[in-house]
Amino acid sequence: MSIILIKALQLILCLSLLVILHELGHFGFAKLFHVKVTRFYLFYNPYFHLFSTRDRWFTRLFPYFKDNETEYGIGWVPLGGYVQIAGMVDESMDTEQLKQPAKPWEFRSQKAWKRFLMMAGGILMNLLAAWVIYSAVMLAWGRDYVPMQSIRQGFQFNEYAHGLGFRDGDIPVAADGKGIAEYSGAVYRTISNAGMVTVLRGGKRVEVRMPQGGLNMVEMLRMVPAFMAPTAPAVVDSVVPGSAAQRAGIRPGARLVAVNGHAIGTWNDFDYRVTLRRQDVLAAEGCTHEDSLAQRRMQVVWTADGGVTRDTASLTLDGNYLMGVTRRLPDFDTRHQDYTLLSCIPAGLQRGWRQLSGYVNDLKYMASADGVKSVGSFITIGSIFPSTWDWQQFWLTTAFISIILAVMNLLPIPALDGGHIFFLLVEAVTGRQPSDGVMRWMEMIGLGLLAILMLVAFSNDVRNFILPLLGF
Repeated sequence: MSIILIKALQLILCLSLLVILHELGHFGFAKLFHVKVTRFYLFYNPYFHLFSTRDRWFTRLFPYFKDNETEYGIGWVPLGGYVQIAGMVDESMDTEQLKQPAKPWEFRSQKAWKRFLMMAGGILMNLLAAWVIYSAVMLAWGRDYVPMQSIRQGFQFNEYAHGLGFRDGDIPVAADGKGIAEYSGAVYRTISNAGMVTVLRGGKRVEVRMPQGGLNMVEMLRMVPAFMAPTAPAVVDSVVPGSAAQRAGIRPGARLVAVNGHAIGTWNDFDYRVTLRRQDVLAAEGCTHEDSLAQRRMQVVWTADGGVTRDTASLTLDGNYLMGVTRRLPDFDTRHQDYTLLSCIPAGLQRGWRQLSGYVNDLKYMASADGVKSVGSFITIGSIFPSTWDWQQFWLTTAFISIILAVMNLLPIPALDGGHIFFLLVEAVTGRQPSDGVMRWMEMIGLGLLAILMLVAFSNDVRNFILPLLGF
């Protein structure tokens, strides 16, 4: 099964589950307050649907659903889902119904706190789902982590980091006096927000003062070479069959020593040389497919496993600028922690809170130019799933996406849950409920903003994934 298909199936399963849970949050509170729900759909269904409990063949098999007030169905546009709550102005609004006087079983006739809970139900369900998933993963698989001080060879830093006071071999162990216990992606966020970073250097603790206001984490992650990376010698662990590396004669255990005439010692050095070639292609105007191929041709020098004789070969990287090897990582002292049925619950809550607070902290970058470029649509979301079907990683990724959906839906944009919640808060403060006409206009404006956002996200996906796949 191809990698693209595996990632696509994981994405569809993840979004289907999370959309159903999100809409179930709205549906549950609506039913609790005896508000009529006319539709519950997974995916949108303009003009036609894939399945509906009102389909003739289904009502013949299950007559109960023929007169049931709620129609359950599956649409054909996989951009989310919806519940149609009677008397509510949203993307599925029935404008004719809103012209009639409010009925007791309609959304608009409910008290503000009830409408608030119905609107927040989806967000609460996504947060609850993330908590449950994290707890279940810890119960089933436990947790593997790398203690920061077990990275004995330390980190390799780029020139910018050297200017701040970091040195190759340093091991960050604290930020603003708070210990950094383990190595993970969150370390970059911690350092970017810190005023003072403490490192282990030659067995001694040294303090590195950071710029006032901290660092821009997006810029840190985009730096070439990387701001910091574990020191990892450029040794090949395995070679992909049929890849450019295999055709060139590179074998497991080979140590890369030079690329295009430039000496390298670590994988960070290798990535730097490859990225320079890639940037030349992106910066060139009128770059053709032949130009891209020329830039992807590289001369690589290596020594065999345990050998001293140097071999040299020219090879052409693929469209993603990969030569087809997996990297031998340093032998970190990875620890494992198991959890019981009782201990996994607070541990899951703690992990969920760390992911939530970290994601909220990162939202400040969305307004920057780099942040806009990093916004992606379904291709970006699908890319974060593992290339093999790994249930543990699938559930961890699903929990994280559930948190993303909760946060994004809380943004005060009309047409999102956060927009409805914002107007409810305005109503609570002013004592006046916006008219249906105002809400309809705000809903249309919100839908327009979301359409623009989706267009930007999809164009970024085309630039970052589709064009490189085609060799551009």
